[in-house]
Amino acid sequence: MAVTRRGILIGALAGGGLAVGYLLRPRRFPMPLEPGRDEYAFGAWIKIAADGVVSVAVPQVEMGQGITTLLPQVVAYELGADWRQVAVEPAPVSAIYANAVLAAKWAPLWLPLLPEIAENPDGFAARRFAQDHRFNVTADGTSLAAYEGPARAAAASARALLVQAAAARWGVAPEQCEAANGLVLHEGKRLPFGPLAAEAAGFSPPDPPPLRADAMAEKPGEFPPGAPLRWPRLDLPSKVDGSWTFAGDVRLPDMLRAAIRQAPIGKAELSGFDESAGKGLKGFSRFVRGPDWIAALAGDWWTAEAALDRARPRFRVARGSDSSEADNALDEAMRMGTPTRLHAEGDMAAIEGGLPVQIRYEVAPAVHAAIETGSATARFENGRLELWIGTQAPEAAREAAATALGLRAADVVLYPMPIGGSFDRRLECAHAAQVALLAKEAGRPVQLTLSRRQDHFAAYPRTPAVAVMAARTDAEGGVAGWRARIAVPATAREFGRRFFSGEASFGALDAVADVADPMALEGAVPAYAVPSLAVDHVPANIGLPTGRMRGNAHGYTAFFNESFVDELAHRAGREPLAYRMAMLGHDPRLAECLQRAAGLAQWGGGGDSSGQGIACHLIGEGRIAVVASARRDENGVRVEKLSAVADIGRIVNLDIARQQIEGGLVFGLGLALGCSPNYTGGRPDSERLAELSLPTLADCPAIEVDFIESTDDPADPGELGVAVVAPAVANALYSATGLRFRRLPLFAEDM
Repeated sequence: MAVTRRGILIGALAGGGLAVGYLLRPRRFPMPLEPGRDEYAFGAWIKIAADGVVSVAVPQVEMGQGITTLLPQVVAYELGADWRQVAVEPAPVSAIYANAVLAAKWAPLWLPLLPEIAENPDGFAARRFAQDHRFNVTADGTSLAAYEGPARAAAASARALLVQAAAARWGVAPEQCEAANGLVLHEGKRLPFGPLAAEAAGFSPPDPPPLRADAMAEKPGEFPPGAPLRWPRLDLPSKVDGSWTFAGDVRLPDMLRAAIRQAPIGKAELSGFDESAGKGLKGFSRFVRGPDWIAALAGDWWTAEAALDRARPRFRVARGSDSSEADNALDEAMRMGTPTRLHAEGDMAAIEGGLPVQIRYEVAPAVHAAIETGSATARFENGRLELWIGTQAPEAAREAAATALGLRAADVVLYPMPIGGSFDRRLECAHAAQVALLAKEAGRPVQLTLSRRQDHFAAYPRTPAVAVMAARTDAEGGVAGWRARIAVPATAREFGRRFFSGEASFGALDAVADVADPMALEGAVPAYAVPSLAVDHVPANIGLPTGRMRGNAHGYTAFFNESFVDELAHRAGREPLAYRMAMLGHDPRLAECLQRAAGLAQWGGGGDSSGQGIACHLIGEGRIAVVASARRDENGVRVEKLSAVADIGRIVNLDIARQQIEGGLVFGLGLALGCSPNYTGGRPDSERLAELSLPTLADCPAIEVDFIESTDDPADPGELGVAVVAPAVANALYSATGLRFRRLPLFAEDM
């Protein structure tokens, strides 16, 4: 991203501080950070206190992915700060922190008729939309792509000013000084950052900011597992000792707790309840009813929950959602639906009609199973609402709460809280509106916490999907033609209509029932070079609203592709690794991942009941290969080991990257083995985590992760493991058992 004088703002803030902000249009937006006593704000990104503590604003929610370390690390490296004196400040909602990268990626959702005019994140359309809507959404692994450049430029500018201040004291040229470990240094002399910040206000920054020659990077070979970390995570100590504050930990004076019962997914309304049910319950306050929910308020959550149990709320369901209806709709779409060809290359005549190999794969709906259930706290006083909430979309939460109370969004103050796992569950924020209404009705602060059961009931699952994969092979068994016909609802566009237009669940579902959705088939184009290739989307109205989840479409398209290519290899009598490698001459980076993963796992060819299965996938510029090792004994089948190698370009923090791959593999294993409820009348049949067949700690296999060293732009590691683990495990189970598993979750089929 080019840096010019227009991108640097120098000016006094409250208290006579120093401001250095990286802005596209510097006079358009107020500065979001306010310095405290003896503290100086460096624009939108940095504050330095007189004692030398450097606070970094982070405009993305921390939900376990480590962003409250990654962005401060980028700033600390560029600034030359002492990591032991770096702190984090959640950034307020502001247009300055607009995520234009995600806005461009999601252009088909908010600009469906002309998305191409907003596909460039540096272009006017995407940036203007993101700024006007204060769009600092955390999703799709865009945090570094969106914020590393501005944060780095602001840090470089601040460093230059601090150096100028120190050089002026010493009477030397700034070029003779350097900044490191929170100090400005010159020939044995040193000055800390803190005392220099105020003086630096009198200097003008260089144009452009003097960025360090190399961006922040860690090399895989420098940090084997267990090695001391150069940049340990800032959030870990407080998470270990329990002092990290989540939304459910907020405590306000005179606060009531709320429990809730929500209507089934679908068109439903509250029809009745026992209004006298709370009598006799100590601490009970009152019931509050909404159009499709009812909440109880009490001095503690357990009393509120008990009151709802006694009240036995009833809902009138005009249109519910059923798994059988969804299955039938997918079958009908696959047999009779009209496809839209989303991708075509080569000779289409070679892949038309009935192809020699045709195999059907299925994926059931899946729920997020986040550790932390939905929670929010609200206080309504004097026409203004304060909202403490963990959300991936803070402005959307503000607007939802404001709309519920008939306020302007400007009358809602949102305090962003970290999230105990989200996996895109917290992109949608109905509980922001609910808690706002409860606080207004109560006239007191209210904290709403969803039970596990209610969190499942209110969640839109990842969509089910069905694919028929077809191929024509050559004389040696290689792939001459490949056709994927995938029946799936336009799930991304459906989400977009809810998120950007505020449509109700079934309104959004029906509006896109017959619409092709390329984002619903992301990853369906295989990584391999195939002479003739086509990918067709058959839209299906399954009667079940669906939403986003970690991995999104890649979670099922990778399963389709990598299970299919494995079957093609075995049909041809070819070794699965060599079969894949023969089609990757155009992508040496993915080929290296495959070779390295095979070496890491001591790949034996996947035959002769070895119990090994291999798979690879790419998401954007991120690449991964995984070898799964499974064993069959008298107790059944067990996944013993996962060996993964990823190429994610330049790695900012190797330990966090490893955590993200490992976490993605375990999350993907959960999707491969469970996370799939059945829906009846809009209600999932799973009310607890224990009912989702999730892998426990004892079930988790040994995991090895390695990385390819690269200088390419960073790619997000968080979803790679999610996508690739299911086909690797399915292929390993075939090796171990001789049976093909063509449905997720895998053990939904009898062995």
